[in-house]
Amino acid sequence: MKKKGMLITLEGNEGCGKSTQIKLLYQFLKKKQRRVFLTREPGGTRVGDAIREILLDNKNKSLTAVTETLLYMASRAQLVEEIIAPRLAKGEIVLCDRWSDATVAYQGFGGSVDAKWIQSLAEKATQGVKPALSLFLDLPLAVGLRRAVSHKKADRMERKALLFHQRVRQGYRWIARQEPSRFRCLQIVPKDSIEVVHEKIKLEILRVLES
Repeated sequence: MKKKGMLITLEGNEGCGKSTQIKLLYQFLKKKQRRVFLTREPGGTRVGDAIREILLDNKNKSLTAVTETLLYMASRAQLVEEIIAPRLAKGEIVLCDRWSDATVAYQGFGGSVDAKWIQSLAEKATQGVKPALSLFLDLPLAVGLRRAVSHKKADRMERKALLFHQRVRQGYRWIARQEPSRFRCLQIVPKDSIEVVHEKIKLEILRVLES
């Protein structure tokens, strides 16, 4: 019988090192001879990348949280249709930098859009595709935001106030309480090196793969 594919997603507040870690995870799985594909949200397709430009452009200050929600869902729907669903059907592991959990946290809790409505939209946009495991890299907010704005030009989300990011973190923790078997919070302390965080992630990933 053909082996079913697996979707694994990484989440985190700004500056947590998520994008670095998912690339390391991709390299680790490749070395383990796993068929693995790396993508991101928003983006991952031509349409999605165009939507990403709109969402993160600092000039688009007037975007409402509802507009953001619908744009993220549009990008996600295209990514699932073009990339994720076909690769899962081939039995591949798909790693995705963010998922619909981010929309619940950022636009739902951060932007006060109804979280249940977002989850209902996500069910349609993703064709019911669900991650086998989602890891939230939980680094103290002040540390992450300081990192985010220090190494590059801050995008529209990174420029939002600390209170917004506090609500986002609460949103991720709410998801963890709702779906503890799928969504796990991984505590990251400022002194953790990139290698230490990578080892923490590997333990979680291997637990799921071996099960």
